[in-house]
Amino acid sequence: MTTETSSDVFAGVDWAVHTHAVCVIDAAGAVRDRFEITHDRVGLAELMRRLARFGPSVRIAIERPSGLIVDALVEAGHQVFAIHPNAVKASRPRYRSHGGKSDASDAYLLADLLRTDGHRWAALSPQSDSIRALRALVRARDDLVTTRVALGNQLHSTLQAFWPGAACIFADITSPIGLAFLHRYASPASTAHLSEAQLQRFCRSQHYSGRRSPTELLARLHAAAQGLTDELTSDAMAQVVRSLVAVLDPLVTQISELTRRIERFVASLPDGQIIMSFPRAGRVCAAQILAELGDVRERFPSPERLAAEAGAVPVTYQSGKTRSVTFRWACNHRLRQAINCLADNSRHANAWAHSIYVAARARGCDHPHAIRILARAWLRVLWRAWTDRKPYDPALHNNALKQALNEAG
Repeated sequence: MTTETSSDVFAGVDWAVHTHAVCVIDAAGAVRDRFEITHDRVGLAELMRRLARFGPSVRIAIERPSGLIVDALVEAGHQVFAIHPNAVKASRPRYRSHGGKSDASDAYLLADLLRTDGHRWAALSPQSDSIRALRALVRARDDLVTTRVALGNQLHSTLQAFWPGAACIFADITSPIGLAFLHRYASPASTAHLSEAQLQRFCRSQHYSGRRSPTELLARLHAAAQGLTDELTSDAMAQVVRSLVAVLDPLVTQISELTRRIERFVASLPDGQIIMSFPRAGRVCAAQILAELGDVRERFPSPERLAAEAGAVPVTYQSGKTRSVTFRWACNHRLRQAINCLADNSRHANAWAHSIYVAARARGCDHPHAIRILARAWLRVLWRAWTDRKPYDPALHNNALKQALNEAG
């Protein structure tokens, strides 16, 4: 094979779970190499070896911005360009009219898109080790929280079917005290002779800090509707409750451990201090934002790019006299959720944020839409603070708002 320089070749990697299709083309679009690699140590070594034939830094297109193969390519010094799957899907008719699809053809498509439209994308920059570690912690916690919510809903549904009182005695059945109560009292029969003194001792042993007295808690338990199940079904449902509690208990513990680790970690990072300076950002929310935002400033050269990444701006469709504005689905969903959390919390502590939210609701926007509008406003401020590496300053923000109003007037 003739050795090409890195500026003359373009590679496309069609990512999959077990194998990856790779295609390398030259500046004229001719295929120079085409192969498949396995998703293991041998496969990655083979990928690096075959790419090295074309130079130390090959331009490579792939449909995802993160993952093991992306990290390996970036660490090896290659220029990796993440192309959104929607762009790839929309480009397929340029290459074939029959509508067929294969991994090999998608690998060629990615390489050729980079050859013809490479100016539209920027190469991925490696994040610092701190950001990569924080991202791993935050994403693992978020995934565990999602699992906890799903199991909690299943537990709540099970209790509503045969013992509604246990589902409402405490505010959250997936809290440590809620799970401890269900572990000890898994069926209505187990609380048939439960007294206030016994419940008080239980609450004391669990360090219950709620405002409800044992009398109120017991009244809430007895006031709930009674399940209409026979003894055999009740025993079966009680076993289901015990099983769910057995799964939820260590899950909740590990989420708490991750939360404490994340809170300490983000507070130790300079960029974490910047994001935590925003009204009611908190530590977990700040960590979620920073994990997706990263510390490579060149990635977002303008607040508009950051807003699009966070899904805080809509998508406009216009053709002739037809114009429509719709919700932006293609974005970083984790970043959008974190920014919306910050916006929702800030309106309770910041007068400017509250006024933007109230004005949006007055225009007829529902709550989620108003929060996105507020998030878009905060992203401008966040981008400036992140770019300048300075914490949020309310006085400086207010002065900038007054100056903008004077210029507009």
